[in-house]
Amino acid sequence: MQSTNDYNPPLFLRNAHIQTIWPSLFRRVDQPAFERVRILTPDDDFLDIDRYGNTGKRAVIISHGLEGNSSRAYVLGMTRAFLSASYDVFAWNFRGCSGEMNLKPRFYHSGDTGDLETVAKYAINEGYSDITLIGFSMGGNMSLKYAGEQGDALPDEIRRICCFSVPCDLTSSALKLATAGGGIYMKRFMRMLKAKIRQKAAIMPDAITLEGLDNMTTFEEFDNAYTAPLHGFKDAYDYWDRASCKHVLTEIRRPALLVNALNDPFLTEACYPYEAASVNPYFRLETPEHGGHSGFPLFNGNGLYWHEIRAVRFAETQPG
Repeated sequence: MQSTNDYNPPLFLRNAHIQTIWPSLFRRVDQPAFERVRILTPDDDFLDIDRYGNTGKRAVIISHGLEGNSSRAYVLGMTRAFLSASYDVFAWNFRGCSGEMNLKPRFYHSGDTGDLETVAKYAINEGYSDITLIGFSMGGNMSLKYAGEQGDALPDEIRRICCFSVPCDLTSSALKLATAGGGIYMKRFMRMLKAKIRQKAAIMPDAITLEGLDNMTTFEEFDNAYTAPLHGFKDAYDYWDRASCKHVLTEIRRPALLVNALNDPFLTEACYPYEAASVNPYFRLETPEHGGHSGFPLFNGNGLYWHEIRAVRFAETQPG
């Protein structure tokens, strides 16, 4: 199914870039009490999870975006929304994003569903039988791809998937961000990615080279040099294609919601999977006119943003 929805931004936040940048710069969300849990991966690495609540009943697993982490405002805002609705929360960090570098030369990528599966298995083993996957941007692509890859084999405990601002077609999104219009975002991402590579190279110089790193300005250059070879892809284009969730959206067999704002500066036409939504009754696409990228700011008494309210409403109204 596909539809628009009722998001109406404040008058002074009606520009796509402002909607994207404002929450990152100005939103402050107090972090509730949590437990930092470290779990091992099948390849003897580790993942760090911020766990909120311990009721063993309903839970959400939140996957952040590129170079994000579990303490970002958009993660904490969603955490607060679901805690208020009596869900426990597992906000996990991709490899190397928790403040401590991971142990292997590889780190993470947009299609790395194996680590999400490891987190899901951990939550299931903790006794949760009603789990909702929440994903932002890269984490959303990862969540939808995991659900589509698994199809009917997705664990019964995972009841729903709800994602926002997802570059379903990674190739077109990466190329768009490499244009002048995406320059402010590309520079920020490249600065963070370069810092991560330098950190890894200092720990494992035999596995990570810094040759050419200083001159890289785009995802294509970075992914050709690092992401693709470290994770078994031929090159950046092979990685982008094989990691894109668009290929498996028709295979999702749990209620799934994707919200991609039409003014999202990261997305292209190929990132709005109308056809998949029209043929798969489990998959719903909503395309509000406004929202930016992982933005959707609101000013109200409870401090929640629109997409947080929408996520809770989706989780509460879908079969559990």
